[in-house]
Amino acid sequence: MIVEMSNPRFPPKSEKEKMAVELNSEATTLQRIKSGKLVEGLEHMSPTYLEGIKRILTVSADTELISAPAYFRAAQDAPSLNAFGTAISIVQDELAHAHIAYRLLEDLGADKDWLIYQRPAGEWKYPYAFDVPLDSWYELVVANAFYDQAGYELLSDVYHSTTFGPWKRALAKVDKEETFHLRHGQQWIRRLAPDLDEREKLQRAADWMFMLTVEWFGLPDSEKRHTEQLDYGFKGRSNDTLRQAWMAKVVPFCEEVGIKVPAHLDQELGTYVIDVPFPASFDAPNKRWLLEDGPIGWDQVLKRWKGRGPMNQEYVASLQRGWTPTS
Repeated sequence: MIVEMSNPRFPPKSEKEKMAVELNSEATTLQRIKSGKLVEGLEHMSPTYLEGIKRILTVSADTELISAPAYFRAAQDAPSLNAFGTAISIVQDELAHAHIAYRLLEDLGADKDWLIYQRPAGEWKYPYAFDVPLDSWYELVVANAFYDQAGYELLSDVYHSTTFGPWKRALAKVDKEETFHLRHGQQWIRRLAPDLDEREKLQRAADWMFMLTVEWFGLPDSEKRHTEQLDYGFKGRSNDTLRQAWMAKVVPFCEEVGIKVPAHLDQELGTYVIDVPFPASFDAPNKRWLLEDGPIGWDQVLKRWKGRGPMNQEYVASLQRGWTPTS
């Protein structure tokens, strides 16, 4: 099957504009995967596989890249020069992780420069949580403990399960660095939490960030739309399974350090249960959940996600500032 590599969301480089790539049939690609072989490039992909891997790579790349200005903003509130330096090293890691995913997208026919420097801010694909500003060191370390734990769960799952060989090999390094990021947050929280005043500041951050990270894993399995992520082995576990894995790490940690979060382990079911209306409306400018209004539908959550949040334009502009075309 001949497929033109000219998707409006992934405009090809000028020298590739007239390039056509012969892709496998769905049956051939699925047979390769079932036989235990990795997909190494376009020559092994069906059209559905190609579009699916581009979608998940774009979300990963955008998430890693947008975290850089988000973390840098909060790092400026670091309590010491050493702490600031550690936060900046995390920012550098995130930039490198983003480069890996964008470079793989380039190999699949995408225009990397367009994706990073020319794409409108509203078209970026990353968790809504990063559209809410991190304004303090307390919010940064909670983000490391919550957001980076979520990133670790997702990328670790991809690392162990993905059928796309180039990404699997690249994630060996990313997996280890994400572990460092989440431990940075945990260590700082353990250091600060024994002081009641410091713990209160951490608690205020957790009050809005916990539920945003619960949302991070996407639609519940009953409403999932892109089933090829599991069918083609882009990931090994479903959204709800990953959400449970994240809570199994974060909820006990919060209990250990004395931070209250609205979730608990149901001993009979063996699963974590959310103790507040979920999903719920979120007042982003005031960093406040409108729990008194009760639960809302996922269609309303999707509307908020697609509308982006208060920092979307500013963060993307900071990444695109100063870019000039090379030709």
